[in-house]
Amino acid sequence: MDSLAAAPGTGPATSPLPVIRPVRRAKTVGDLPTDRAVVMGILNVTPDSFSDGGKYAGTDDAISHGLRMHYGGADIIDVGGESTRPHARQVPVEEELARVLPVVAALVKAGALVSIDTMHAETARQALDAGAAIINDISGAELDPAMPALVAERGVPYILTHRRGDAATMDGLAHYDDVVAEVVAELAALRDRFVEAGVAADRIILDPGLGFAKTDEHNWALLRRLDAFTGMGHRVLVGASRKRFLGTLLTSAGKAATPGERDAASLAVATLAAAAGAWGVRVHDPAATLDAVKVASAAAGPRP
Repeated sequence: MDSLAAAPGTGPATSPLPVIRPVRRAKTVGDLPTDRAVVMGILNVTPDSFSDGGKYAGTDDAISHGLRMHYGGADIIDVGGESTRPHARQVPVEEELARVLPVVAALVKAGALVSIDTMHAETARQALDAGAAIINDISGAELDPAMPALVAERGVPYILTHRRGDAATMDGLAHYDDVVAEVVAELAALRDRFVEAGVAADRIILDPGLGFAKTDEHNWALLRRLDAFTGMGHRVLVGASRKRFLGTLLTSAGKAATPGERDAASLAVATLAAAAGAWGVRVHDPAATLDAVKVASAAAGPRP
């Protein structure tokens, strides 16, 4: 499949075909680049996403957008069926599965490397069966108790994100004496649960959880100290794209920038994170970010 017109069930393309970047696309996790930060494209198959307003909630629209990101240079497509914004509605597993499984299967068939963005072990299990290769779990301390055993059983990379509480409560739990030290300690405790369950340490990827139970000041403090996370001995993923703290930073005439007005700032954060040694960045605009992380890598020099 080399164009959107060939995507199953999408019908005639109504938007320009994606530019097919002459880049080496990973077929497996082992094929991912090591000389620069990995670029993970965000695909929200939800009607209530904060960043795109449910633009890709339909299966065909989601597949088409996933293919655009894949052919535009994204190393991984991160497919999620439940909004993670504050106060988002919790989605039953059956509904989440109905949203994500057809998209995962179609993207895998097209040759994309797919991660499943879910807090539910059953959704992760079925997405892996459909061809997903990575689990991206933002649940933090609200971890599904079945998740460590699943990760140990399947031996797949697992993105472990720091979060306190759930979508309804996390904003009220953003209290820290030393946000960097406390997030590191809480991530380490969660990491240890997985290792004790039999998960190989090198399968765990850490995400400091920007925006999850964090104020704007907390987010900036964590970004300034990414070395505290890369120093934990694991790969680190940074997800700042279009988040609230960027909108606040870009406030003009008393009005915060809308999600669609935050792309340049998102690109800047991704560049800085890549230069600071992040393994990967999770973004809405992977094509531009790919160029940015290449620049960051060239400026920073060879990675360990």
